[in-house]
Amino acid sequence: MSNPSRALVLFSGGQDSSVCLAWALARYDHVETVGFDYGQRHSVELVQREILRAGFVEKFPAWAGRLGTDHILEMHGFGAIGETALTETRAFEMGEKGLPNTYVPGRNLVFLTYAAALADRRGLESLVGGMCETDFSGYPDCRRESLDALEIALNLGMAQTFRIETPLMWLTKAETWGLAQSLGGPDLVNLILEDSHTCYRGLRGDRHPWGHGCGDCPACDLRARGYSEWIAAGSPDVAP
Repeated sequence: MSNPSRALVLFSGGQDSSVCLAWALARYDHVETVGFDYGQRHSVELVQREILRAGFVEKFPAWAGRLGTDHILEMHGFGAIGETALTETRAFEMGEKGLPNTYVPGRNLVFLTYAAALADRRGLESLVGGMCETDFSGYPDCRRESLDALEIALNLGMAQTFRIETPLMWLTKAETWGLAQSLGGPDLVNLILEDSHTCYRGLRGDRHPWGHGCGDCPACDLRARGYSEWIAAGSPDVAP
């Protein structure tokens, strides 16, 4: 690849991937996005992706020219293998191995492999994902160590020089809100609050101070606590 200023963002439509998209748009000349339809209960996130992308174009004209093609990859067969609370209607609980039953085995590894195959054909050198160890939810494929190993394997197997970028790896959820503020100010924070989707149940429902969602699933709880901590630390004003 001759142009290292081209990136592919793993863009789910959630809080973290929205911040990652802003991070990439602030750094790369050309940024494409990829989402994965793996039969997730919260498939509404795939709808919100389009709304968010349109919001980026409308609210951030300096970034609009950098935002390239969006891709959706169908992976229902993979999603069915995991038999998890993200793809089946079941209570959220800890599994036998001490991992939450929202863990889809190897999901990030498979997502990044698919993304790398797409990036190979699109001439995109950096793969940007919202994996994070600081707010670690028990998912072993969120660890930087796992991603470093995968980066080596992808480059060896595809004869490439991919970089797996994880700008949120060492941030708390509160610090992720702060990063959004530093990248795009209140406009970006409010776009994420209003239009991103994190709730595992796939509920939009009422608008809470931290955004939309059921309010009691693990994803909503983590997002709400992070937002409250950020506000308590003295964040700039955002829309109610």
